[in-house]
Amino acid sequence: MANKKVLITGITGFVGSHMADYLLDKGGFELYGLKRWHLSSLRNIRHLLDDKRVTLLDCDVTDLISVRNVVREIKPDIVFHFASESFVSPSWAHPAHYMDVNFKGTLNFLDAIKETCPNSRFFIPGTPEEYGDVPEDELPITENTILRPVNPYAVSKMAQDYIGYVYFRSYGLNVIRTRAFNHEGPRRDYVFGVSWYAYQIARIEAGKQEPILTHGHIEDKRNFTHVRDLVEAYWLAMEKCVPGELYLIGNEDPSHIHTFREVLGALLKMSKVSGIQTKTDPKLVRPTSLPRLIGDSSKFRALTGWKPKIGFEQILEDTLNYWRDFVKNELY
Repeated sequence: MANKKVLITGITGFVGSHMADYLLDKGGFELYGLKRWHLSSLRNIRHLLDDKRVTLLDCDVTDLISVRNVVREIKPDIVFHFASESFVSPSWAHPAHYMDVNFKGTLNFLDAIKETCPNSRFFIPGTPEEYGDVPEDELPITENTILRPVNPYAVSKMAQDYIGYVYFRSYGLNVIRTRAFNHEGPRRDYVFGVSWYAYQIARIEAGKQEPILTHGHIEDKRNFTHVRDLVEAYWLAMEKCVPGELYLIGNEDPSHIHTFREVLGALLKMSKVSGIQTKTDPKLVRPTSLPRLIGDSSKFRALTGWKPKIGFEQILEDTLNYWRDFVKNELY
């Protein structure tokens, strides 16, 4: 039997690059990854650039012709659709762009798959940001929690998820719908909270920054999962989840539920430099924040048997060590 063709959009990103690593370790796939010609940084996949098991193709997901050409060329059996705008803060200034990439980009792929390979399985990674303002008495969040989005990014991801459901119901496409709670680890861009703290600590340790660490909101509480545990969950979702159904994914072990203040404190204890000061930077404070995004993944775990393996301390150590290496070797 021929190996299944797996297409990863956004392979140069945080989750996409780890998904590629996971599938290559697993073996038995014909792996393709999409990047944007001159716009995509290849830093996260530089270890894959000479790997003959991976075929990289140029594609802009907002360009329907580009998407159709790629889908017709590959005819994938499986698509992990990670290409997206995922940093919340700029979405207030660029809401139309977020809709173009997250909604229109997904719609382009759904149309191309409907026309070319309608039996493919198409994976949509949603976000708990879609839930928005969740009252404390409604925690933990489940698949049935009401959506109350408070930023344009969340709205664009809601639209992405719902158009996926429409194509499942209308055309019978095998759309796998998930919402994963906070995931961290190596290669996470430093614009995101945990990586931002770790990046600054690494710079301070290297003498490239004064011992003052800046941050935005730090009282918000999240449950944290290592990205390597997450990509395993995503593969299990692709294998076992029912098309059209929604599944939440996250590590709700109490040791993995923390405020960003607690995360920052734990990272500072790991620092080789003592006495680092911290202060709020108004530029890092969003117009709205979400104090509680704590999820219940029992539906997903019961179906797939997924058990995250990597502890919270290891998540932080792996993230900090990645940024230490990054700063030391000036991997910009």
